[in-house]
Amino acid sequence: MTTLLYTDVEEELRAAVRALLADACPHRAVLARIESATPYDGDLWKALARDIGAAGLLVPEELGGAGASAREAAVVLEELGRAVAPVPFLTSAVVATRALLAARTAGPGEAAGELLERLASGEVTAALAVSLAASPYRPVRGEVAYEAAGAAGEAVVSGRVTGVAGAESADVLLVPASAPGGEESALIAVETRERGVEVTPVTSLDLTRPVAMVSLGSVRGRIVARSEGPDGVRSIVRDALAFGAGLLASEQLGLAELCLTSTLEYVKERRQFARPVGSFQAIKHRLADLWLEIGGARAAARNAAGALAGRGPGTDRAVAVAVAQAHCGEVAVHAAEECVQLHGGIGMTWEHPAHLYLKRAKADQIAFGTPGEHRNALADLVDVPAPV
Repeated sequence: MTTLLYTDVEEELRAAVRALLADACPHRAVLARIESATPYDGDLWKALARDIGAAGLLVPEELGGAGASAREAAVVLEELGRAVAPVPFLTSAVVATRALLAARTAGPGEAAGELLERLASGEVTAALAVSLAASPYRPVRGEVAYEAAGAAGEAVVSGRVTGVAGAESADVLLVPASAPGGEESALIAVETRERGVEVTPVTSLDLTRPVAMVSLGSVRGRIVARSEGPDGVRSIVRDALAFGAGLLASEQLGLAELCLTSTLEYVKERRQFARPVGSFQAIKHRLADLWLEIGGARAAARNAAGALAGRGPGTDRAVAVAVAQAHCGEVAVHAAEECVQLHGGIGMTWEHPAHLYLKRAKADQIAFGTPGEHRNALADLVDVPAPV
């Protein structure tokens, strides 16, 4: 049975990540960075990747990683959610890494293994070239085609993908592509420095996790997985998206907990009519309701992380992921909305970090499938009528 409690190792990892973020990623630094031309914090990522080993957390030890599980990655995401840290952990160390692990298993595996070693060292970052709004429950839209070229395992890729998170900071793009006629499909690693690669930032609601349009004009890449027909590569992409959705719930949990904590501190200090605002019954009820919601979100997120870390039936993992995202996405948004509202006038200002949490929560709510999509999937999985 999966335990929802944190192990000593997980608590030690949490303490290390939280201490680093408190020192290197205060809210004023995040606010300053999102107004600059470089929203991602490269120095913070190097510290996380190399000093703490976050980049290779899910990479096997034989490839230079930590060989950890989804539970440890979930703890890191909780802390990153608390800090709305502008680093590519979710896109590179979780989603892209999961896709490469599946590609290595599917074969031939050499290219995927080499790239995993580079990711584990913190030398490079990667991004799966699909939209952040892509869902594991529907086909991934893409207009990317490839043709085999040159040496064995090489290909030329052409097309474009919109709404790719992490592309702006990625050194390598993992591009799902189809051969002419759809007879074959492949996952192709493309270096962003290659001629013909254009990564164009687009307006993003969450300024701490920018998205971009990726255009590929006859770019050379290396095939990391190939299958007859579209199903093989689609299954790799769906698995990576479902894995990302399950662990995204932990980021949403951390965000919601910080919103509740900061709001409680504020209403205890803010006074109206010679009383702390938090002493009013209506405020108490709102925060008590939010506390209960976050308790449920914690159980759902921890269950999803445990299921993804285990070796149980695939149906159990799918149910855990669907439950977590159906619940945690909406709880995070509610917590962020309450944070803004109960901070009053100051919560509406750009200088206060409340808007960072609301924007991250809203963007996370549609990432890797909306709560509604996860509820519909859950209904199918447990054989009950889908919600209207």
